[in-house]
Amino acid sequence: MTTLVGGLPENFPATILLVQHLDPVSPSLLPEILANAGPLQVSIPRDIEPLKPGHIYVAPPDRHLLLEQGHVRLTRGPKENRFRPSIDALFRSAAYAYGPRVVGVILTGLLDDGAAGLWAVKDRGGTAIVQDPKEAAAPSMPQSAMQYVKVDHRLPLSDIAPLLNELAYTPAVKEGAYPVSERMKIEVEIAKENAAIDKGIQNLFEPSNYTCPECHGVLLQLKEGVILRFRCHTGHAYSAPTLLEEGEEGVEDSLWGAVRSLEERVLLLRQFAEHLESNNRSADAAALLQEVERTKRKAEFVRQAVTSE
Repeated sequence: MTTLVGGLPENFPATILLVQHLDPVSPSLLPEILANAGPLQVSIPRDIEPLKPGHIYVAPPDRHLLLEQGHVRLTRGPKENRFRPSIDALFRSAAYAYGPRVVGVILTGLLDDGAAGLWAVKDRGGTAIVQDPKEAAAPSMPQSAMQYVKVDHRLPLSDIAPLLNELAYTPAVKEGAYPVSERMKIEVEIAKENAAIDKGIQNLFEPSNYTCPECHGVLLQLKEGVILRFRCHTGHAYSAPTLLEEGEEGVEDSLWGAVRSLEERVLLLRQFAEHLESNNRSADAAALLQEVERTKRKAEFVRQAVTSE
């Protein structure tokens, strides 16, 4: 980001909004870092702060940074791909508000965050840019964007700022050629803290066989081009790769929980066996010790399952 911001000129005429996944409980030093990297003003905005040209707005921790006509919004809407702020939520709101005037940029990062949002940008006639994955420290985000979206530009990081400056002076096509879908409208409203079920999400998404890892509600599924996505009726959203990773983590957590329960049972069985032995009930104590050995074998079996590659 410092390279990108440092390459923008002092008279850059457009507004930039940046999302980076951050610790939700720690203050962000990103505005200060970026302000020292280039000539443009950088800040974490207030809710409903008016947009200013030549200004960079940075999403604060644990808030979605969204765009409406003429101003930004900060919300605590449902997480997308396990994060708030969400890249997809920002892109989608920008596409909804400004259509062909939006330029979406995906830089280095893990998994496929931003791909669905970049699809929305393109669906509304905007421009899609990705950092060349060959030079990205974590190439999967730009790679996923190129896999799912017909991007307009794939560039080395050093070439993105000059292109943004060029695009900022290029007239956009008329917005009427790219109508807003009802699905996009609903998803933008969800990010603005409106109840998904009240907005009719169940009428636009198909039920799936899966449950939300966060609230355990039924996940609804939809396809955008070749992108498969999921949302629950409370609003949490997942791409298929993120849902797979979240599911794997859930399975591991469950298996470690099983190991803990079995090991606690071993301790209780041993304590009870000692109690029986001290009360001259040796036969009953021996039976419990046999159960101890069976339970230890089960615990070791589950431990092997969770620790194996």
